[in-house]
Amino acid sequence: MRGYFGIGSEGLSKAHNLGVILRTGHAFGASFAFTVGSELDDKSVRQTDTSGSSTHLPYYQCPSFDAMVLPENCVLVGVELTEDAIDLPSFRHPLNAAYILGPEKGSLSQPVQAACAHIVKIPTAFCLNVGLAAAITLYDRSILFGSHAPRPLVQRRRGQPGIKKRTGLGQNG
Repeated sequence: MRGYFGIGSEGLSKAHNLGVILRTGHAFGASFAFTVGSELDDKSVRQTDTSGSSTHLPYYQCPSFDAMVLPENCVLVGVELTEDAIDLPSFRHPLNAAYILGPEKGSLSQPVQAACAHIVKIPTAFCLNVGLAAAITLYDRSILFGSHAPRPLVQRRRGQPGIKKRTGLGQNG
């Protein structure tokens, strides 16, 4: 994986959603995680962060967006369902990025949206759970920057040599 990234959210109110975001960030190799304007109970967060990300992933609680500090050359990317957002499958992720998602029942605040270098959206009919949106975003990043082989033009099942054409089917004799 090239570059670095962080994952976080603004205004979370449910500890289990933060636990999922932390676990997802840890699983995809995030360099850090953060929240803005969220004060959640650590014990409740640990119930869904079953990977114990707190021992592997720096986590920053920012009381407000004004108090948030990102590493130098880190690009802030908002994940939000807005009309002018870039569809995630068409987005070229920055090498060094911090992804910020909105709260469970709401959107990223206008100051946060204004500070984002990019706003991306997952092209769905309606908003997804914030933890699921974090996972989809980081999976998309891993496809772009991971060391995966190119996708084949034709899919075959594992261990299957391919389909052989049969001749004479449906003929008697």
